[in-house]
Amino acid sequence: MAAAAAAAVGGPQAPQPELPAPGLALDKAATAAHLKAALSRPDNRAGAEELQALLERVLSAERPLAAAADGEEAAAAGSGGGPGAAEEEALEWCKCLLAGGGGYEEFCAAVRAYDPAALCGLVWTANFVAYRCRTCGISPCMSLCAECFHQGDHTGHDFNMFRSQAGGACDCGDSNVMRESGFCRRHQIKSSSNIPCVPKDLLMMSEFVLPRFIFCLIQYLREGYNEPAADVPSEKDLNKVLQLLEPQISFLEDLTKMGGAMRSVLTQVLTNQQNYKDLTSGLGENACAKKSHEKYLIALKSSGLTYPEDKLVYGIQEPSAGTSTLAVQGFAGATGTLGQLDSSDEEDQDGSQGLGKRKRVKLSSSTKDQSIMDVLKHKSFLEELLFWTIKYEFPQKMVTFLLNMLPDQEYKVAFTKTFVQHYAFIMKTLKKSHESDTMSNRIVHISVQLFSNEELARQVTEECQLLDIMVTVLLYMMESCLIKSELQDEENSLHVVVNCGEALLKNNTYWPLVSDFINILSHQSVAKRFLEDHGLLVTWMNFVSFFQGMNLNKRELNEHVEFESQTYYAAFAAELEACAQPMWGLLSHCKVRETQEYTRNVVRYCLEALQDWFDAINFVDEPAPNQVTFHLPLHRYYAMFLSKAVKCQELDLDSVLPDQEMLMKLMIHPLQIQASLAEIHSNMWVRNGLQIKGQAMTYVQSHFCNSMIDPDIYLLQVCASRLDPDYFISSVFERFKVVDLLTMASQHQNTVLDAEHERSMLEGALTFLVILLSLRLHLGMSDDEILRAEMVAQLCMNDRTHSSLLDLIPENPNPKSGIIPGSYSFESVLSAVADFKAPVFEPGGSMQQGMYTPKAEVWDQEFDPVMVILRTVYRRDVQSAMDRYTAFLKQSGKFPGNPWPPYKKRTPLHPSYKGLMRLLHCKTLHIVLFTLLYKILMDHQNLSEHVLCMVLYLIELGLENSADEESDEEASLCGPERCHDSWFPGSNLVSNMRHFINYVRVRVPETAPEVKRESPASTSSDSLGSLQNSGTAQVFSLVAERRKKFQEIINRSSSEAANQVVRPKTSSKWSAPGSAPQLTTAILEIKESILSLLIKLHHKLSGKQNSYYPPWLDDIEILIQPEIPKYSHGDGITAVERILLKAALQSRMNKRIIEEICRKVTPPVPPKKITAAEKKTLDKEERRQKARERQQKLLAEFASRQKSFMETAMDVDSPENDIPMEITTAEPQVSEAVYDCVICGQSGPSSEDRPTGLVVLLQASSVLGQCRDNIEPKTLPITEEEQIYPWDTCAAVHDVRLSLLQRYFKDSSCLLAVSIGWEGGVYVQTCGHTLHIDCHKSYMESLRNDQVLQGFSVDKGEFTCPLCRQFANSVLPCYPGSNVENNLWQRPSNKSIQDLIKEVEELQGQPGAFPSETNLSKEMESVMKDIKNTTQKKYRDYSKNPGSPDNDFLFMYSVARTNLELELIHRGGNLCSGGASTAGKRSCLNQLFHVLALHMRLYSIDSEYNPWRKLTQLEEMNSQLGNEEQQLEVPILYHDVTSLLLVQILMMPQPLRKDHFTCIVKVLFTLLYTQALTALSVKCSEEDRSAWKHTGALKKNTCDAEKSYKVLLSFVISELSKGKLYHEEGTQECTMVSPISWSPESMEKYLQDFCLPFLRITSLLQHHLFGEDLPSCQEEEEFSVLSSCLGLLPTFYQTDHPFISASCLEWSVPALEIISQWCSEINTFTETHAEQGKALLIQESRWKLPHLLQLPENYNTIFQYYHRKTCSVCTKVPKDPAVCLVCGTFVCLKGLCCKQQSYCECVLHSQNCGAGTGIFLLINASVIIIIRGHRFCLWGSVYLDAHGEEDRDLRRGKPLYICKERYKVLEQQWISHTFDHINKRWGPHYNGL
Repeated sequence: MAAAAAAAVGGPQAPQPELPAPGLALDKAATAAHLKAALSRPDNRAGAEELQALLERVLSAERPLAAAADGEEAAAAGSGGGPGAAEEEALEWCKCLLAGGGGYEEFCAAVRAYDPAALCGLVWTANFVAYRCRTCGISPCMSLCAECFHQGDHTGHDFNMFRSQAGGACDCGDSNVMRESGFCRRHQIKSSSNIPCVPKDLLMMSEFVLPRFIFCLIQYLREGYNEPAADVPSEKDLNKVLQLLEPQISFLEDLTKMGGAMRSVLTQVLTNQQNYKDLTSGLGENACAKKSHEKYLIALKSSGLTYPEDKLVYGIQEPSAGTSTLAVQGFAGATGTLGQLDSSDEEDQDGSQGLGKRKRVKLSSSTKDQSIMDVLKHKSFLEELLFWTIKYEFPQKMVTFLLNMLPDQEYKVAFTKTFVQHYAFIMKTLKKSHESDTMSNRIVHISVQLFSNEELARQVTEECQLLDIMVTVLLYMMESCLIKSELQDEENSLHVVVNCGEALLKNNTYWPLVSDFINILSHQSVAKRFLEDHGLLVTWMNFVSFFQGMNLNKRELNEHVEFESQTYYAAFAAELEACAQPMWGLLSHCKVRETQEYTRNVVRYCLEALQDWFDAINFVDEPAPNQVTFHLPLHRYYAMFLSKAVKCQELDLDSVLPDQEMLMKLMIHPLQIQASLAEIHSNMWVRNGLQIKGQAMTYVQSHFCNSMIDPDIYLLQVCASRLDPDYFISSVFERFKVVDLLTMASQHQNTVLDAEHERSMLEGALTFLVILLSLRLHLGMSDDEILRAEMVAQLCMNDRTHSSLLDLIPENPNPKSGIIPGSYSFESVLSAVADFKAPVFEPGGSMQQGMYTPKAEVWDQEFDPVMVILRTVYRRDVQSAMDRYTAFLKQSGKFPGNPWPPYKKRTPLHPSYKGLMRLLHCKTLHIVLFTLLYKILMDHQNLSEHVLCMVLYLIELGLENSADEESDEEASLCGPERCHDSWFPGSNLVSNMRHFINYVRVRVPETAPEVKRESPASTSSDSLGSLQNSGTAQVFSLVAERRKKFQEIINRSSSEAANQVVRPKTSSKWSAPGSAPQLTTAILEIKESILSLLIKLHHKLSGKQNSYYPPWLDDIEILIQPEIPKYSHGDGITAVERILLKAALQSRMNKRIIEEICRKVTPPVPPKKITAAEKKTLDKEERRQKARERQQKLLAEFASRQKSFMETAMDVDSPENDIPMEITTAEPQVSEAVYDCVICGQSGPSSEDRPTGLVVLLQASSVLGQCRDNIEPKTLPITEEEQIYPWDTCAAVHDVRLSLLQRYFKDSSCLLAVSIGWEGGVYVQTCGHTLHIDCHKSYMESLRNDQVLQGFSVDKGEFTCPLCRQFANSVLPCYPGSNVENNLWQRPSNKSIQDLIKEVEELQGQPGAFPSETNLSKEMESVMKDIKNTTQKKYRDYSKNPGSPDNDFLFMYSVARTNLELELIHRGGNLCSGGASTAGKRSCLNQLFHVLALHMRLYSIDSEYNPWRKLTQLEEMNSQLGNEEQQLEVPILYHDVTSLLLVQILMMPQPLRKDHFTCIVKVLFTLLYTQALTALSVKCSEEDRSAWKHTGALKKNTCDAEKSYKVLLSFVISELSKGKLYHEEGTQECTMVSPISWSPESMEKYLQDFCLPFLRITSLLQHHLFGEDLPSCQEEEEFSVLSSCLGLLPTFYQTDHPFISASCLEWSVPALEIISQWCSEINTFTETHAEQGKALLIQESRWKLPHLLQLPENYNTIFQYYHRKTCSVCTKVPKDPAVCLVCGTFVCLKGLCCKQQSYCECVLHSQNCGAGTGIFLLINASVIIIIRGHRFCLWGSVYLDAHGEEDRDLRRGKPLYICKERYKVLEQQWISHTFDHINKRWGPHYNGL
């Protein structure tokens, strides 16, 4: 060893690095081979020493780190190679040595061959997409990588895809975590058998080299670590070191990936203690090693850890010795070390912390804890590596390396033990960390792999005290943030609670540790150990008590709190995660009788902790007023274990209940919470801000309710069933502060409650009693019944989607408890109670999702208002449920009016809780019910229908749950003990109902009406009086009763001393000073019983005298068979009838008395006299109610008006009813078109001075360019091979054509021969509303000044139509024209076609002077500017010489073309449907034409070049020859006929005459027909041509030769044969053109198809210009109908033989001559360019409708291909990949890599692909995003799951399937350009998408 060390010291001087590189490589390989040979000899000591020396030299730690530490020396040290050179050199050496002289790659392959790949073990980091299959998983944390998932068979399983939060590893092949049936093909094979044994020499070198390599790595880590200064975070330095070490760690990681053989070598190296000792002890003379060892010790010490001296080498792993270590070492007492630990943790030790500190010291003094917290002894590389991993805050690379080793079983155990040993240290590092989020994720990434395995968890629990460590570490962690509790007794409280404001809680820093704890408790073997260990339970209850009473709220009584604290989030999260989830984990193991002992243990220590808590806060019997905490985890632990004990373990409840006094204490705080809920909802806490409402909501919210409100209510039910019922009832009313209200007097004083809160607090108290008495969640319902009840409650509130139901049904909140959402019972219950409503689509409506709605029988029998009230977070949901119930009853005809909540039969009570029903049979409750009934009957204030409803509900509950049928003789009356209490004779409700009460003495204010006259006009049962038996009048006091009972109980259970404490305290609180003197006593005459009050109430509710008639008098059957459906739904009257019937059933006496009461005709109820004062306070509520109703009515009316307006204005399909515009409708009697201005409301014509305009939206569109010529729409590429090339789109074809023309012909002529605008054309659409242009300007001003954030930009001219709010950005002026004129123009004239042609030419020749400067002309100019600016420059400049007027000319007529073509597409591509169909309804083409014509007439075409001449006149032949050197004009046969049509029409003065229009069409048709013939001639073969040439020539001289296509075709062929057009094809061409045999029919069809697009556009134009309707027709007769409609066909043309297109021709000059002239132009061109000449002739005009790309059925196919696809620019995988649904381009959303001139890629693509409109599918979210210009919106998803729901952001990860209807809607909106109108939520994207 010494020699080796010496060599190492000399290492840097050795001349090794100076060798030339190639030589070096050879040298390395040779050295390696030599060493390997030496080591293979039996006596290998020499070889070993030589290798050691070499490694010392190569892996010396001095050089590189010096380089790392300071950059200047780096160059020198690294021998010129910079800091990285030496490390690279070292790695090269290692690779060579491992390979033993061979190639490293071959070596890797060789090792892989011996890999027993039983486990996948693929490790991933955050954001990786993995799968979880609940059907196959044993542990709920099971996860699979995508590859293993898809290779396995999971069809029909309950699986989902998820995006990993913290990272994870693939469990495929691990049968501890998942069932073998789910393994993928690769890991199914049990591998060990067929893998050969590893040859010894293969890995021999690795065993020698790796220890040195790992030691070197550890030295780097030691060197690089500097203790951070107190205030400066040192992440920078740490990261620097880690970056330097990146290659080394990656090298190790690569080694782990070589498979099992290499892993086991690594395991040996990492766990071998001898190796570690030899290398790291720091003995020996190597200075460098010494220094590094010192740094290591310093690091240990600074971490608050001690390194025990070598004499006492005890680690945590020898528990027996572990306890004594401290004693031997005598650490200046445990407290000393602790003190040091504190100061390092908290710099802000002020007085308030002192208490926490004291507590901490006391808690931590047990020696066991000390060793857990502070001793670390490293014995192997693995342990020290983990130590540094923690110290460096879990670098991702290190974590991945450590996890990659896990498939090795031996390593797994060793690593888990090491991890546990460092657990305390992890907690300390985590608390200090600045990046606690990242660190938490990395910790859990490791621990979930270790602790999910039950076998491993059990082993570590047994051998390493895992549970002790975890509980202690958690306790320590929380101790650092304790504060004194202010609950109850602020000064003397000894209780400490966590401070929710501290970072530890606020940032959930405790989460990883708690999560591990929950994870190990899910294993039965571990949980049992926990439940058996009394010491642990005590510690755990101690931990839980830190949360008891945290986040205390104190009610603000004066001013509003200035700062709303948000600590309640932290508090609720902490209770749920740190207390409730471990509780559910433990409960899941207490399911059977054999586990009774565990429950007894928990209950016992829980009660002890509660007793300590009551003592610590000095609690006696009254809670402190105006404070509430929602956090009572100890109460809830106790309650839940009680419930489990009775439900599952058959324990006797009384055996685990404490004495009465403890029960009284236990009920106080949960009851306080229930009362506070009522106070919060009554707005009594409004000064505490919104957060208090937030707490009340969270407390009942679905994720919290069964860990919070449910146990609380259950605990109260238990207390109520065991305590004195009178005491309990009076406590409730006192806690709800409504005691004073319960008086018979009409006026009272409430000392603790404002009048305006009385009503809602009384409602709260009664509702609470109803819930308490009717809820059976823990009192006997089975799990399935509970699930069903929860589901019904949620569905009754609202229809729900499947996922929201899963979310809203409180499942067992511990995710590892094995109750899985989506389990079979959930689905079966759901299908039993609900119907699925599939999503429907209204065009332009909102996207709906698949919903579940309750079945009718559920409404009928299972709707339970009590459960709904319990589960509603928002009060409005209760109302919603009632509204839906009402609607159901109306619809099913069961009840027409406003029903009351129905009374629902309850599940039978579990026998242990029978005592609960005594509440319903106690006098106190009966007195309260009697009083309230009386008050309601007498119309006292502050009572509501809700109060009455609850009172009746309680009476009915009492009747349903009465004791055995009482005997009719009232024997009970005579007992003397009853006499003192003359309110009611007994405690049974059934008999008390008929008891008459005559007089009541009440305490009333002197002003009350009762004082003046003792009339029985007023009622109330008072509470401040005291019970005196005056013989006649009864007085009753709730408080006094309660005091008395409490005293009795106390006396029974404790000495007199306690009384002395109790008495003064209770009495002082409730005597309200100043209120007593004004009270006086009055005696009221009542003379009523509960029954008589009920019957009078019936009269009052029905508004009729004597309305109640006992039903059994008519039908005695009723008494035998009482379940009568007619009573099950209804209002108050029904309820009263139902109760009276039940009362009569229960006793014959009652029946008799009811009959008697009904016989006496009841005197009318005295009318109420209202004093002026009372008038004021008279039911503000009622007034509010009325106002509310009025408002609702108005709103409803408004909504319906709006709806009807929307239908007429917006609905795409409604026929034109009453839109205020008459633009195209011609009415002869009106002289001018009249427009309504939607801003000023005036009507009038549009004039030059005050023009009117149409509200329009101009947008650039490339939809036309997306048409293709094949019917099959393209599909979205989902493999590398399928790429979409846009060469066959309409836009591409037109582009090619234009550039071809521009190559050979004169530019100005080319620009007349085509249309542009296939891409980036301007589309103009209007909502049809008009406004004055000056009104519009002022409207825009007001929008500009109105700084409300609109979704549009006013500066860009955007606005919304003032009437229908449709989005718009310009105004198109209406040309002042009169309709009558129109009619004149339309009269057919009898001029010959030649005359008309002349007129047209003359009219076109007149230059169009721009009209004088009027307002109208200015507007026309500005709108033209808008139109130009709508699209980008590249889409309107096609000329070779930029800025030429030809460009503008081309652009303008192309705008007209774009709009006509788009309208044609909206009509489905043809005009068969005819009529002024959808698009025509609100078209603005007429106005647009005027604007365009006005501008186009400014450019006159030189008459020389006007194509009109070429079309209508024969020329002299010589003119062409002279200008050879000039470029040619475009031959007329290459012109696009539709473009010519638009040019001709727009060049005419407007308005145009109909006969001129027809003339132009006729002339152009001749050209079009000739083009069709030439195209046909080029398409067919040589033989066909000669045949046709021949047949046609024969008929040449027949009478209608000009109208026979055969003649014309043969002529065309013979003319064109003169040129080279048909030549030089030779034979090879014929084979290329498909040899179709052309029959006359097919030729006719070809010609018609060629001409149809022109006819359609022309007919549309005619329809818009002249307002003529389009006829509808069949598809096959479209040609003939359109041609006759255009006047091409003579009207008398009616023949029997098939229609021939040529019959439409009307030649103005001899046909053959003009054709010959046209053909000669082509011949001239084809002399030189035959190929191009042919290409230009075949114009493909049959475009199919545009479509978006077809999407695959299953979303997963898209996701798997695209989410890993790399960006073409930066070759990284983008964070937000997206794909364009128009062209399939893959883009990065918001990707900075692809940004160009500040435009991100999606925005850029939307401009290039859609001229500003982009439709993108976001791969990681399944959502579609629309970009329109400078705005964007989220459109929604077209992929839905099996329940018809979207899964935005793939949160649920369920399989998604294409929803064809939605996709159609999307496509429709794209084609019709209505994104702006239909989608409402737009926002600016600032080019950042």
